[in-house]
Amino acid sequence: MASTSKGPTPPEDDNQEEEFEHFDDFTLASTWERFISEIEAVCRQWLADGPRNLLKGAVCLDAPEGLYRVKSDLKYASKGYLMEYYFETNNDGKMSDWSYWTNELHDLQLSFGVKDFLVIAPQSASGVLLDRPEATKLLSAVAIALSNCSSLWPAFVPVHDPSRKAYIGIQNMGTLFTRRFEADRIGSQVPVKLMHLEGLFELFVSKFAFNLVDLSMHLFKVNFKMKLTYKSLPIDDEDDIQEVDAEVLGSDGSPKSNSHSKTQWDDDCPWSEWYTAEDPIKGFELHALWFETTVGSSLVMAELENASPLEAEKWLISPNLSEALGGNGRTIGFASQLHLLVAALDKSFEAQFMEDFVSVENSGSESVKSTAVVPPPTVLDRVLKDLFNEVEGVQLGSPEGEHKSSRAIKGAPLQSLFAQFCLHALWFGDCNIHAIAVLWIEFVREVRWCWEESQPLPRMPANGVIDLSTSLVNQKLHMLSICINKKQQHNQRHQKDGQNKDILYAHVKEGNLVQSEIYHDGIMQGSCEERDRPPTSDGPSDAPTALTSEFPDTGKLSNQKPSEHIRRGSAGVTGSMMLLKSHQSMHTPYTQDLPLMTEDMHEERLQAVEAFGSSFSFSAQPEKEILSSDMSAFKAANPDAVFEDFIRWHSPRDWETDDNDAMEGSNKEWPPQGRLSERMSEKGNAWRKFWNEAPPLPASEQKPLLDPNREGEKALHYLETLPPHLLLEQMICTAFRAAADTLNQATFGTLKPVATKIDQLYLTLASSLRCFQTNDPFVDAETIDDLKRLSSIFEHVEKLVTLAVSLHRKFMRAPRLSEAIFNDYINFYIPKMGTASGGGGHTKEFTKKQLVRRREREIVASMFTPPTANQSWRKVLSMGNLLNGHEPVLREIIFSKSEQISGSYYATNTPKDYDQDIETYRMYICGTSNDLSIALAVASCD
Repeated sequence: MASTSKGPTPPEDDNQEEEFEHFDDFTLASTWERFISEIEAVCRQWLADGPRNLLKGAVCLDAPEGLYRVKSDLKYASKGYLMEYYFETNNDGKMSDWSYWTNELHDLQLSFGVKDFLVIAPQSASGVLLDRPEATKLLSAVAIALSNCSSLWPAFVPVHDPSRKAYIGIQNMGTLFTRRFEADRIGSQVPVKLMHLEGLFELFVSKFAFNLVDLSMHLFKVNFKMKLTYKSLPIDDEDDIQEVDAEVLGSDGSPKSNSHSKTQWDDDCPWSEWYTAEDPIKGFELHALWFETTVGSSLVMAELENASPLEAEKWLISPNLSEALGGNGRTIGFASQLHLLVAALDKSFEAQFMEDFVSVENSGSESVKSTAVVPPPTVLDRVLKDLFNEVEGVQLGSPEGEHKSSRAIKGAPLQSLFAQFCLHALWFGDCNIHAIAVLWIEFVREVRWCWEESQPLPRMPANGVIDLSTSLVNQKLHMLSICINKKQQHNQRHQKDGQNKDILYAHVKEGNLVQSEIYHDGIMQGSCEERDRPPTSDGPSDAPTALTSEFPDTGKLSNQKPSEHIRRGSAGVTGSMMLLKSHQSMHTPYTQDLPLMTEDMHEERLQAVEAFGSSFSFSAQPEKEILSSDMSAFKAANPDAVFEDFIRWHSPRDWETDDNDAMEGSNKEWPPQGRLSERMSEKGNAWRKFWNEAPPLPASEQKPLLDPNREGEKALHYLETLPPHLLLEQMICTAFRAAADTLNQATFGTLKPVATKIDQLYLTLASSLRCFQTNDPFVDAETIDDLKRLSSIFEHVEKLVTLAVSLHRKFMRAPRLSEAIFNDYINFYIPKMGTASGGGGHTKEFTKKQLVRRREREIVASMFTPPTANQSWRKVLSMGNLLNGHEPVLREIIFSKSEQISGSYYATNTPKDYDQDIETYRMYICGTSNDLSIALAVASCD
């Protein structure tokens, strides 16, 4: 009882008051409770946003397709934690396993059969919790937070050492049941019992059959799924060498041959002449799946371990692609060399002549000289020998096998000399400007040697019309080849003329009068190329019988008219037209072929015509020579013709008449009423002047319109003085076109997307290289950048063609599979084609699987060739289900057990007649004989 005295308070009362003032107030939240509240707030926010709104700040994972992740930083006491939420946009609520083989799964999805889940881990270097009590406390906090916001998300915490990939987890199932998860891994020394299906089955049964001693003697209702993964063996260089040695040596140990070359997969591909492409397919992964079956005992599991993979319910196959094909490395091919050629074009503006890049005094900048690689003379000689050796069976300018859009690129035909030079230049050294200059100078020297020695120019046609749609260098080489052929014909004709002269004088001396026929057959016929020759005409219709003025003595021996009245060089009667004065039939003469001209010659001709106002003024010498030649041939074929007759034949529009029937030779009044046009009848007309000056000579006796010596030297002069940048610009166009033509010759079966990509490539090349159509285009830094991007586009198409060829060869007996795999890959690769290859950073791998049909299984199985004796050391053969001697590189198993739970297990508001099957036990097993991971999920109401 309290004292009523007013004295000082005793010390005991002070202690009581102090104790009363410092009591614990449990209405205030503790640190752990605040941590739970913070987790709950984040989870409520994620639940409210939903998957679609969360996509805005989420990160899409590379490996599992369609899986996204959001994260939030948390803090408890002095430690920081990271909570991550993994979710799918198309969550159907079903459990995840590899039965849904169209999508890749996250490790936790596969291990525990969940869809959306949480992972909370410490923000440390290891990212795991080594302290078990701390992990349990953290998981409890997350479970309370999820329960407070009525979320059914499972939550996981990484524990133990990171290499073990161990987790513990918990999930509120919305009933009295709770699922608990645990996963761990054995990285070495796996017990022998757990290497086999029988032992793994007994391990799962032991989780719920606690009172049984001999598990093999009891029957259980266990659901079983299995997936076996096989990998085809990669090519082993050591094994190949040993096998080659066995092939080279006979059974008695004696060598079979002096040399043996290792064959490559693309030896017969069109690009194999220039480079060996890395096989884009390093091998295949085959997945054999056994779907859910009911297993009663371990004996059944022992039988299943000996089953053949051919008995599996489903086969899936996926290729193992090389890193270069996926964009993680730069491949060596046409595209890589074209990129170097573009860089050489950029450097070509530093000098005026190609010789400047070879000379010591003017060899460009120091930086270029230090990195320039020029091959030794032996390599140069080998390249020139390959270029100037005549190749048999090569058809130049043949449209057969040529892409329809190839000619839209101003380059040169693939098998032509300049195209082959450009392809060699891509691989000569490192395709720098110095190496190209060395090769070009020696190339032009070889071309001059062919000219001076009158040797045919290899890989170039010796006749025909010059194709003005090709590059100017190719046109000049074609002109030079024609001139060399003309020189050869001229030399042969002189030799033949000398022989005929000897024979003729011998016959004259003996008094034989048949010499005119010998002379006519030996010289007059076929002495030059003539145009306007009727296709049915075998020779002149009115062959001359007298000798030319070259042999005046023999001419006196014949009883013929003077030479100016003899019809020579006639190709036949010109319809019903008659000569105006003599009333004789008009004859069409043989005329010389028009002189060949290259593109720059045509431009010079047009410039001359424009400078003098009209082509009628004949300012250009070629037009005058052509007209005079035609007049001489017409006079020779029609000795009694007048100028008006020539106009009626050569230029009918300059003969004006109202009586058309007279011109057609009808029976009306002769001569026909007509007159020359105004321009032909004016005083001082140039045509009449040329007519008066033209001698009556057939085309065979005229001076050729094409002077091979003059035109050949002009073509050589162009090649020898061509500025570097003009040469490189033409090389760019020709190299791109030749490389595309080479890829177009590849055989890839019925893969239509490849043909479409090649068509698009040609259109892109034609559009991008259109700026080089002129003989002196404008090239700036922007053009160089465009060409670099063009080489990147070429690289993408080149990779696709290489993959298509490899798939076609491997699945020749199963074309459906090759087409399906390629279509999957091109859909995966197309979004990356707009980016430059070879860039850094992580890139998503191609992991799409294709279903193998029953009739295709034997074909696919044959691709898994049995391992050789030298490869057998890799195979432990400790697991069953062998495929052609291959054991699975990975075995995945899912055991599960379900129980029917009545409504009494659920909350009070659940109907009592409600029954549901709940998966009470689930075990996921993944690994090999040396590596085993096990994940267990247990549902219980405790």
